[in-house]
Amino acid sequence: MKRKNLGPIVKYAILFSVTILTIIPMYLIIIMAFKPGKEIFSATYLLPTLKPTLENFSVVFRAAPFLRYLINTIIVVSSNLLLQLLVIIPAAYAFARLSFRGSSILFGLFIVQIMLPIESLLVPNYQVVRALGLFDRLPALIIPFIASGYGTFLLRQVFKQIPKDLEDAAIIDGCGHIRFIWHVLIPLARPTITTFSLVSVATRWNDYAWPLIITDSPRVRTLSIGLGMFVQQESGADWGVLMAATLFISFPIVLFFLILQRTFLESFMTSGLKG
Repeated sequence: MKRKNLGPIVKYAILFSVTILTIIPMYLIIIMAFKPGKEIFSATYLLPTLKPTLENFSVVFRAAPFLRYLINTIIVVSSNLLLQLLVIIPAAYAFARLSFRGSSILFGLFIVQIMLPIESLLVPNYQVVRALGLFDRLPALIIPFIASGYGTFLLRQVFKQIPKDLEDAAIIDGCGHIRFIWHVLIPLARPTITTFSLVSVATRWNDYAWPLIITDSPRVRTLSIGLGMFVQQESGADWGVLMAATLFISFPIVLFFLILQRTFLESFMTSGLKG
């Protein structure tokens, strides 16, 4: 009996410890972003300040064009996600619901894309972008990532679970492929689409290596590159300013996740992967 009671206590203790370790970095970022420089190096640096200031944010926006970086990042992330959905939804439908010659081989190529580390594609993507004359332009940050093998695989598994009878009924009612996808498949796959959207947005928002290689001017830099350049300029001297810049960059993606977290969690509880 004692062992049964001890199990939940240990489980919740581990979860509590992990939660605290996760919260501490964000807590420090928030309180340091609003602290005057002198308080950060005082004995009370772990406590919230009694005199919060926005001066650190003011310094950030004067030192670098972070609003320009934010606009660029939003354009890249949203365009990339929209184009990905336009590609992976019909591709997943074709692999899941249609029979055509070579479908297994073609789908296998999509799976290979998942296995390849992104670093192995940097040089080929760079050569293609240079050949197209897109170096140091926003389309270069979007085009290489439109065809997502992960997203295609994820949606294919969901579409395969939808009963054939439902598709037959839709065909009898006069639905073609496009209408069936729009009115039947997409609503049923909404949790999975939301999950993929969160992963896609977070990946592109935090991407550093590719934008660093393909951009060469502030007018097309993203937030991750802007923060990297800003840290190099500051040399780590003013932690309040650096934390203000970090908070400005991380807040939108955290807010995006909080808004969609219920749908994100539901997708894992209600969908399974079946061949």
